[in-house]
Amino acid sequence: MELASRELDQVVIKFAGDSGDGMQLTGVQFSDTSAVLGNDISTFPNYPAEIRAPRGTLGGVSGFQIQFGQVEINTPGDSVDVLVAMNPAALKTNLISINDGKTIIIDSDSFTSKDYKKAGYDVDPLEDGSLEKYNLVKAPITSLTKEVLKDSGLGIKDITRSRNMFALGMVYWLFSRSLDYTEQFISSKFKSKQDIAEANKAVLRAGFNYAETVEELPSAYTVLPAKLEKGTYRNIMGNTALAWGFLAASEKSKLPLFLGSYPITPASDILHEFSRHQNLGVKIFQAEDEIASVSSAVGASFAGNLAITTTSGPGFALKGEAIGLAVMTELPLVVINVQRGGPSTGLPTKTEQSDLLQAMFGRNGECPAIIIAPSTPGNCYDFAYEASRLAIEHMTPVVLLSDGYIANGSEPWKIKETSNLPEIKPPFITKSDSETAQFDRDEDKLSRGWAIPGTKDLEHRVGGLEKDYNTGNISYDPANHEKMVKLRQEKVKRVENFISEQEVYGAKEGDLLVVGWGGTYGSLLTATKALEKKGRKIGLAHFNYMNPLPRNVKDIFSKYKKIVVCELNMGQFAAMLRMQYPEFDYIQYNKVQGMPFMVKDLVEKFEAEL
Repeated sequence: MELASRELDQVVIKFAGDSGDGMQLTGVQFSDTSAVLGNDISTFPNYPAEIRAPRGTLGGVSGFQIQFGQVEINTPGDSVDVLVAMNPAALKTNLISINDGKTIIIDSDSFTSKDYKKAGYDVDPLEDGSLEKYNLVKAPITSLTKEVLKDSGLGIKDITRSRNMFALGMVYWLFSRSLDYTEQFISSKFKSKQDIAEANKAVLRAGFNYAETVEELPSAYTVLPAKLEKGTYRNIMGNTALAWGFLAASEKSKLPLFLGSYPITPASDILHEFSRHQNLGVKIFQAEDEIASVSSAVGASFAGNLAITTTSGPGFALKGEAIGLAVMTELPLVVINVQRGGPSTGLPTKTEQSDLLQAMFGRNGECPAIIIAPSTPGNCYDFAYEASRLAIEHMTPVVLLSDGYIANGSEPWKIKETSNLPEIKPPFITKSDSETAQFDRDEDKLSRGWAIPGTKDLEHRVGGLEKDYNTGNISYDPANHEKMVKLRQEKVKRVENFISEQEVYGAKEGDLLVVGWGGTYGSLLTATKALEKKGRKIGLAHFNYMNPLPRNVKDIFSKYKKIVVCELNMGQFAAMLRMQYPEFDYIQYNKVQGMPFMVKDLVEKFEAEL
């Protein structure tokens, strides 16, 4: 952001404070308002795993970053134009992300010697000259909030909780945002507590009016609406989009939807979203543990439901045996793994792509499953729908690998009509055409039919023991077991004939092909575009289908001099590619810090390879 200009193409803002300061709510309100005004946006919530980390400490800092603009936005941004820091810890943690000359707004009431000590400062950063290169706005946010609400009748705890609205009001003024959307939100959120609602609205307006008087903020800036494709949009988070995609698949397939789930960060919001739509016939079972949740979903699938179970990495490990049961019984099941940092409890609120090999091989025996991965918060909807289609039509489990970055991030999403979505055709058997109709197979897909229990003349049993190829009866015959193992593998392999071919953005042949998958899409695309503008012969192949891979991968790889595989892990997809296409050399670029890629780091890496 350049202070000399009143109209801006794009801006990056970060709200940061203690985990109890309401920074996530503040960020969501600003991003929702910007989406309503027609800006393209991308957000990145970043918060500690503890419910309430020690106040004022570096480990307790909660942040929400948003990039919004009138141009295409694909990432929350590398560097910050405006940092709102509610305490010294928030300032210290985020100062590295803001460039010289940019704006820092602080709550000066929270910058005391006691606060400096908690944040690990040896000297006062407001007095040692270290902030002179920034446009520093020292606003007494807490004391001004108290002044606004001195006659409200609220207790001091409720009053100080409202100070995030003062900071939000200041930023709304700075970027010419209307207060209307947030005021409506406040009225709805606190409709049973009118005193709280009116207090928050009063503080919001006070922050807006105060900003106009601050010398360091000489004028307000305008960010015009983006040129988005015509349609009706809403700002949507990845987890919400997943839930909506499954609801659409349930309607399209005419199957009742069953969710067997156990809460776990960062997947719990999917469970929460489903709970809001039980009027649509969604059946929700919050089980006592991960094993019970997935086992209930297998049973629901046997009974003819679109069966889903949600989890993250640690829970996915517990679900392995029941996923194997679904593979053996050849029942449709969708398993959502919203990946986070590991191993063990690891980094529950941070992002990682470290469960790909777990999804591929993390079950006993030869136990193949379809694996797909959404790449943006918005297309979580599309790949939830696609996971349902593949599981149902191919009668096998599908693992959907999301991650914490796109699960909690948001972007404008064009609302879709289910009438325009592709058909989902459950392979139901309604009558017996042969003595083994329940186990007869589709010639192209190799999938068996779906005989719902209780259907006359189609009674049958399934289980974890190996079954005879022809009859479905339990079989210990060695040759039959090998035949069934190969059949289950081939059944997943043939899915490549029913998915789209891999696409390439940018140069279709040339010096460098960037390869990625899942939630790294926005960063890789932005970096690729930056080098494309410099005339580089660079392309991006970003994968959503991980197993099986699209059938044209070998043809794509053969057209580039170098291939660099970028992942938020130690090289799991690169290892899979080496197994399937060993004739190519793969350069790896890996990051395992619980944080997404920085575009500038990617550009530097790609330029070095070029």
